[in-house]
Amino acid sequence: QVQLVESGGGLVQAGGSLRLSCAASGRTFSNRAMGWFRQAPGKEREFVATINWNGGSTHYADSVKGRFTISRDNAKNTVYLQMNSLKPEDTAVYFCAGRRSSGSYSVFLYEYAYWGQGTQVTVSS
Repeated sequence: QVQLVESGGGLVQAGGSLRLSCAASGRTFSNRAMGWFRQAPGKEREFVATINWNGGSTHYADSVKGRFTISRDNAKNTVYLQMNSLKPEDTAVYFCAGRRSSGSYSVFLYEYAYWGQGTQVTVSS
């Protein structure tokens, strides 16, 4: 099992920045691809960003490309999401997710076996 705990969410004005963290514990973290997803009220959970096992490959949703950056520190068992130039439409609960055994990144929600409890991000206009 892998336990994931997100932190760093909060309320920010449009144009501002936040940095989300996801701390992993339990089974090996460094050989797994990780991802960030988000879910706004009344909407389905959607892909935001993903990173492969060593941080060498990343991929982003078009809606956040150029504004968000995913990174990881395997020595600290932590993955990050730096969010800049935030917009009101970025308001959502953000979830960290880990793949079961693959080091390759994925944009597909169903390919992630482990999920955190989520952290709220609210962007005011």
